Amino acid sequence: MTRAASRRQFLRSFSFASLASAVPLFRPGASLPGSSAPLLGAPPADGPGPRVRPHHGRLRRTLGVSVVEGMFSEVFTACAGATVLTAWAIALKLGPFLVGVMTALPFFAQFVQFPAAWLTGLFGHRRVALTAVCLSRVVMFPLAVLPWLGLPFESQQRLLLTVAGVSAALSVVGNNAWVAWMGELVPRAVRGRFFGRRTALTTLAGTLASLGAGLLMDRLRPTDGVGVALPLLALGACVMGIVTTLFMASQHDPAPPGTTPPLDLKGALVPFKDDNARRVLTYQVAWNAAVGVSAPFFALHSLQNLQMTFVIMALHAASVAGVRILAAPLWGRVIDRCGAQPVLMACSLGIAAIPALWLLPSAGTLWPLLFDVVLAGALWSGHGLAIFELPLTVAPRKNRPFYLAAFATAGGLAYTAAAALGGAIAAALPTQFTLGGHVWVNLHALFVLSSVARLGAALLTARIPEPGAHPVRSVRALLSRLLPRPIPAHRAALDD
Repeated sequence: MTRAASRRQFLRSFSFASLASAVPLFRPGASLPGSSAPLLGAPPADGPGPRVRPHHGRLRRTLGVSVVEGMFSEVFTACAGATVLTAWAIALKLGPFLVGVMTALPFFAQFVQFPAAWLTGLFGHRRVALTAVCLSRVVMFPLAVLPWLGLPFESQQRLLLTVAGVSAALSVVGNNAWVAWMGELVPRAVRGRFFGRRTALTTLAGTLASLGAGLLMDRLRPTDGVGVALPLLALGACVMGIVTTLFMASQHDPAPPGTTPPLDLKGALVPFKDDNARRVLTYQVAWNAAVGVSAPFFALHSLQNLQMTFVIMALHAASVAGVRILAAPLWGRVIDRCGAQPVLMACSLGIAAIPALWLLPSAGTLWPLLFDVVLAGALWSGHGLAIFELPLTVAPRKNRPFYLAAFATAGGLAYTAAAALGGAIAAALPTQFTLGGHVWVNLHALFVLSSVARLGAALLTARIPEPGAHPVRSVRALLSRLLPRPIPAHRAALDD
């Protein structure tokens, strides 16, 4: 079978349920405020300048609403996220190349980060977040009525690409403003615990919503064409866009007009001149490149080489999400106690081993993936919270949106370039080859490369500063910070 025929068979073999229920192990560059903002960067530490703190009861109510808004945002993601858009692309027969373009749109959209920073500074984070997030979600409405518009087939394809591109760009603008807003809203002392709990609940909501979307599409899936399920999900996405906007609108702005430092356009270059910010940027580029070279190919490996059924893939993804739910609050407390930099180092070092684990399973031996479930769920949970808390602690309140833009753009572009490189490497290698008496597939080479690159990127965390904390510089110091200290012998004797 030719490589082109293999790709066509792979696209045909995808059921809509598998697309909707797949919970990616890593979603860099995602820009939905209620979904993956922790993977992009964190609100910075409170800097100098006028600060107005709300009444404790009002803050508590606002944080509670933020959790609910995040859960409904995950429902939107289940209705109109990358997996469902891929289902749209397959239904409209876009072909493998355009399907790849569709899934890469969130990463290409990171180019919008710097204009987003300018808008955030000009009009205020709350106003820009409300407007951009709402528009990025209700823009899905043309897809809800697409079967009844009477458009030619090529026009339907162009409309899908246009809607997906506009939604991705507006999401980047909304995320930039939303993260800056959360930096003002959530006190640093409770940031780890709050986002740990929020991440756990939103992950649970997203998993359940994705499974529900998958069941809906499988039940209503036609033999050919768009059918009814995809327009229904697009309509649901629009409804969720209005609902989440109402929840966001009920959250107050702790920085009244005039208290936020004005945005200087020259500030776009500040993150690249700041030594501390450059260290974070270096890690972001190295880490996202190390992940991107393998991350797009785990699902392909599962289907083609491991012969996993869609049910097993859904169970694997749900199990990873379950571990993330359990681990997120624990990591939040560790970050509040020890700081984000030690957690980032520990999780980065551990995650480096995950791609290598995928060398162990085969079509008849899937049990090694149990180790992947535990490690991926626990470590990505801590990594997401740490990368939400740490990177922008180096940023001052002035020009804060430009720091957000620099980190997100660097990570998104590095991931995109690495994913393209990984695809080129896989295409250049033979599908199967023998080495050391064992039969390997081309994707195994990407997994090994990714593990080595992740380890190198993880070592860069030792150079990342954390203002107001004591970052660790070695594995020994890391263990002394994260592990409980033993009780001295003389104290233990007294206790006895």
